Formats: sequence, structure tokens, C-alpha cells
Amino acid sequence: MSLDKLFGIAGSGLAAQSVRLNTTASNLANADDVATSASEVYRAREPVFAAALADSWSQEGSGVEVLGVVERDGPARREYRPDHPLADDEGYLYQTDVDPVEELANMISASRSYETNVEVLGTAKQLLLRTLRLGQ
Repeated sequence: MSLDKLFGIAGSGLAAQSVRLNTTASNLANADDVATSASEVYRAREPVFAAALADSWSQEGSGVEVLGVVERDGPARREYRPDHPLADDEGYLYQTDVDPVEELANMISASRSYETNVEVLGTAKQLLLRTLRLGQ
């Protein structure tokens, strides 16, 4: 594998983990949202990744491809709070399905994956520079 492909793979990993971090941050920012109905409440989102494998006959690089960001199908939490201004006619309030503990764990995992890709880029750079010094 050439080093330029290595830079492309690590770069795609950085971009994917950046999307993951931004999505997790958005989920955490909306963790306390409430709504009048289950259809209006914020739904947690998560990115969908796929391996972008190189074809042996082409020069396209490998890496990670972000297919998109989808909403989770988790149910909204229903809580009886008739005194809340957003409560429905029956006195129920709908809260988001975001679990802050799960989101924080996801953020730590994405952050570590991001750091690993940065280290791969740094190591590849050092190897490339040492290889160039061999010719001097």
C-alpha cells in the first residue's frame, strides 16, 4: 500500500469521526427537549458508515464512507406533568429518546478513533520523511 492511499484512508476516517462527533454533540444539546406529542419530539440521530473498498482494477482509494445521518426509532418517553405548559390535553409531556450516558460513551469512542487516525497520519508522515532522507 502506498503512503498516499494511507493518507486517504486516515483522512476519510477523520471525516467520518468528525460527523459522528457532531451528531453526538447535537444529540446531547437536545437531550432535554420536550414536546406536546410523540411525533414532534426530537429523535436521537446517528451516522451510518460503510467501508469504501478499493477495486483491484481501479485506482480509487479505500476508507470510510458516510452514507448519511438517520433518526433512531426509539420511543419518546411519556411523563405525566399536567402543570407543564407543553403538556397535552391529558396532561402528558413527551421527552426525547436521547440517553446522555450513551451519548457521552459514544463521544469518547469517536474522540479516541479520531485521535488514532491523527496518530496514523503523523506516523505515515514520519515514515515518508525518513524514506526521503535515505536518498540523501
